[in-house]
Parts: sequence; C-alpha cells; structure tokens
Amino acid sequence: MSNPSETELPTTDEEWRTRLDDEEYRILRESGTEPPFSGEYVDHEDDGRYTCAGCGAELFDSETKFESGCGWPSFFDTDDDRIETRTDTSHGMRRTEVLCGTCGGHLGHVFDDGPEPTGKRYCINSVALEFDDE
Repeated sequence: MSNPSETELPTTDEEWRTRLDDEEYRILRESGTEPPFSGEYVDHEDDGRYTCAGCGAELFDSETKFESGCGWPSFFDTDDDRIETRTDTSHGMRRTEVLCGTCGGHLGHVFDDGPEPTGKRYCINSVALEFDDE
C-alpha cells in the first residue's frame, strides 16, 4: 500500500472496521497487544521497510531492526515525523505509546533501553506492520 493522503484515510470507526481485520483493528484502533513471540516479524531479517498496516505509511527501515529478546519486533530509530508518542498509563504502568504519525494507529511502545546510537527500543506489534522489500 502506498502512503495515502489524509483524504483517503477512514474517518469513522465503521470504515476502520471494514478496512482492517479483527486483530489489526484490536491493536491499531483499540491499543491492543499481540502475545510475545507470536508475530510474523519478530525474527524477520529481510532488507526493506516496515509500513503501517492501517495506512501504508513508511515507519521503520530494516537497518534499524535488532534482536531485543522482548518478543516483539524492535527498532532503534525512526524519523520523528513518521510517528507520534504519548504517555500511556494503562495497566498500572507509565510508558510511552508509539502511534503512526499518519493514521494515529497504535503501534506499540518505546523504551530507553535500546542500543546505540539512539538508546531507544521501539517495541512494535507485528500486526501493526506490513513489510515492503522494494
């Protein structure tokens, strides 16, 4: 999917439910989380770009992916204008939620325990991603 303009994005809950399957909707629109080590991109090592499963926006380059051992695809960097972050206090924790900067879909969380040069670990749900090897 190419990077859509905002006019092509769903604007209602019903439109999102039509566009996404049940698991994509649960994660991207309801801030769900897939079980650890269950996603198709946890051990994925191909060269390319990871895009948002909700809108196709480019999010992460495979060169920034690393094995963190946490059970979800992890990346140490992205362009700040590709994502948005906000404080998440759900489940009795204080974390930083990562959202797609284009469609606002929930991707996962970012932590300050990643490798150099950024020290960041973007811990992202595989269901929230698609992979483009072109």
